[in-house]
Amino acid sequence: MTTNTDRIDAYVWRISAVVILGSIMSILDTTIVNVALATLSRDLHCTISQVQWVVTGYMLSLAAVIPVSGWASRRFGAKSVWLVSLVLFVAGSTLCGFATSIDELIVFRVLQGLGGGMILPIGQLMMAEAAGPSRMGRVMSIVAVPAMLAPVLGPTLGGVIIENASWHWIFFVNVPIGFAAVIASVRILPRVKPGAAGSLDALGLAFMATGLVLATYGLAEIGSTGSFTSVKVLIPCLVGLVLVGMFVRHALRVPRPLLDLRLYRRTTFASASFAMFCLGAALFGGLILLPLYWQDIRHESVILTGVLTAPQGLGMALVMPIAGKLSDRHGGGPLALFGVILTTVTTIPFAFVGVHTPIVWLSLAMFMRGTGIGFAFMPAMAAAFAALERHELSDATPQLNVLQRVGGSIGTATLAVVLQRSLVGALTPAARASAYGTAFLWSAGITALAIVPCIILVRAERSARAARAIDADETATPVTETALA
Repeated sequence: MTTNTDRIDAYVWRISAVVILGSIMSILDTTIVNVALATLSRDLHCTISQVQWVVTGYMLSLAAVIPVSGWASRRFGAKSVWLVSLVLFVAGSTLCGFATSIDELIVFRVLQGLGGGMILPIGQLMMAEAAGPSRMGRVMSIVAVPAMLAPVLGPTLGGVIIENASWHWIFFVNVPIGFAAVIASVRILPRVKPGAAGSLDALGLAFMATGLVLATYGLAEIGSTGSFTSVKVLIPCLVGLVLVGMFVRHALRVPRPLLDLRLYRRTTFASASFAMFCLGAALFGGLILLPLYWQDIRHESVILTGVLTAPQGLGMALVMPIAGKLSDRHGGGPLALFGVILTTVTTIPFAFVGVHTPIVWLSLAMFMRGTGIGFAFMPAMAAAFAALERHELSDATPQLNVLQRVGGSIGTATLAVVLQRSLVGALTPAARASAYGTAFLWSAGITALAIVPCIILVRAERSARAARAIDADETATPVTETALA
């Protein structure tokens, strides 16, 4: 009689529920505000170029604080940092709701982002520690469902709030959820004693945080300038890349860097990480095209636009639990490769989208695209975590989050510029629909970039399994000989 040693205990699911409750706020906040920008511009008497800083400021503060989350969790304990992040996020949300000017709102959004930036990586860290490598895929696939649905639900929820209440409630909606998350965290999350974190790598933090902020700012400016070659884009991006490069050089030379880049010497972790970078670009880049198409070409309402983009999220949500179980059994590489290929193939039909393309066919294509993303995203993340020791998780989780966000920023900026340039001179509805088709074709190309690291991941996992089998045989041989003697 055999027992299932990989059964997931109830306490792991309780921790998962708390992480979901806290994480969904910060994830929703990256998209829920987008539909309110026109309303904010009107009510706060500012231009669109000013109000876009409500989004950009939040993104910049997220990028700045993520790298320090690993050190903070080791120094103060994951639960303590999680609680402080929740409280800071709720406080920022409350202040945003009471803002009376655009300047106040931008400052409070930065404060909100400082809390929100550490919620997701710390939550993933606690989940990875509770689950263990053999159960990583199943647990992460369940926890990731709201994370994948949030970019789809955010615009819909924002549209409902704007049409039925004031813009203030876009921020106030976080307050009751935040209080519930704080209470549940205090009661359920296990308290972990702080470990040996060492002193904070201040120089590394200066290089990394400043570099990420400048690079993110430059990417955000692409949307407003419409060009990759604008001075507002080139200078911050180049300076940001130089600073990130200086951080890499610094991190490989000091014994306790802010982020341990030596993890990328492992082929499994490196290939899974790059695959997630490409998938982040494909997912979040594609999410800006679908709502714009429904509103610009099909003239649908904000609420109906959210409903029409839901099939992609539904596809992701349905397959993720299955993908998690399969990745625990067969490894994340084969599933990630299958998912990336499926996502690429199901994105191609959107390249031929027109003014009157049947909604049923588009919904089916979006559902299948979501299925592909679901099969790719979480197996790749589970493979990255499974390649690590427990003490390395605090270094890995912020890096994976940075890669996802930077990938999403690059994908969004690239597709925004492609769409904007394709729309130049497109005067008829058919010509405008063709411009969206061009942008979707680029989206398929960006997705296809993830095929190469997924192939490398498959080979790396295969080599790792073969090495473990050889070690097991070598360990068993002396025992057998002794028994025979």
